[in-house]
Amino acid sequence: MLQTFGESSIPHQKLYSGAPFPLVLTPGQGAQSLGLSHLTQSIKAHKPWLQSLLHRAGAVLLRDFPVTTASDFNDVVEAFGFAELPYVGGAAPRTKVVGRVFTSNESPPDQKIPFHHEMAQVPEFPSKLFFFCEVEPGTGGETPIVLSHIVYERMKAKYPEFVQRLEERGLMYTRVLGEDDDPSSPIGRGWKSTFLTQDKTTAEKRAAQLGMKLEWMEDGVKTIMGPIPAVKYDESRQRKIWFNSMVAAYTGWEDARNDPVKAVTFGDGQPLPADIIYDCLKILEEECVAVPWQKGDVLLLDNWAVLHSRRPFDPPRRVLASLCK
Repeated sequence: MLQTFGESSIPHQKLYSGAPFPLVLTPGQGAQSLGLSHLTQSIKAHKPWLQSLLHRAGAVLLRDFPVTTASDFNDVVEAFGFAELPYVGGAAPRTKVVGRVFTSNESPPDQKIPFHHEMAQVPEFPSKLFFFCEVEPGTGGETPIVLSHIVYERMKAKYPEFVQRLEERGLMYTRVLGEDDDPSSPIGRGWKSTFLTQDKTTAEKRAAQLGMKLEWMEDGVKTIMGPIPAVKYDESRQRKIWFNSMVAAYTGWEDARNDPVKAVTFGDGQPLPADIIYDCLKILEEECVAVPWQKGDVLLLDNWAVLHSRRPFDPPRRVLASLCK
């Protein structure tokens, strides 16, 4: 019998409660030479099974399948049939490539992008993310991933009072945006592309829909979001998750306009303790899995279960993304 998907293991995986993280699928017996259309038809046919794998593992890596171009990747995303989520309110500079496919964060290669749940700082965030390696990095450039409930459990065990305060007060995020995109910054998306408009009134309406306040400045705008929860409850898995951009904002939201220490505070405006944030970063690093990209890799993440980041790299590297509701 022809098997499109076979489960594989790779050296970088971790085991949590006996389940590999990430789960790795490669072409099964007799399926190595089959083309893209066979893959997309198999995804459609086996969607409930693939979704159950994602629910169990939090991350599924498809490796060695015939996915070579952005257009191929778009076909794979379409085959899964998840609704598209427009990128409104996110911080990263991105460019649309084809269909539902965008570049991932275009910030310079020497910068690392800290761990975050995608768009955790806005109310409408994607539930699933796809990444695709079109050009594998010279060196580095991994997209480390970490299970969010593990981070919550470790933080709660080590800093129970801090976590309780976070759960009670939430977080407030503040970011200053220029008018246009600044590709030299990891949070360099200007207000026009953040709110997909040239018009300040429309931008204000769209910000209000996100629960965001705007304060216009001479050469840009200050956005204030929150207080919003820092810990969420994942109903489908019955567990609490570390669903925030606290470490990312505090250690990485830095450019000519932004001071990262002011970028995130407790929901009541009180400053966060630096030592605990840097220890949280250490926990994230300890628990993460960083699989080196290979050309053609497709990584599917459940944004309710997994935080991701990006390590610095030597070019070339081209990793594309697609966000789903």
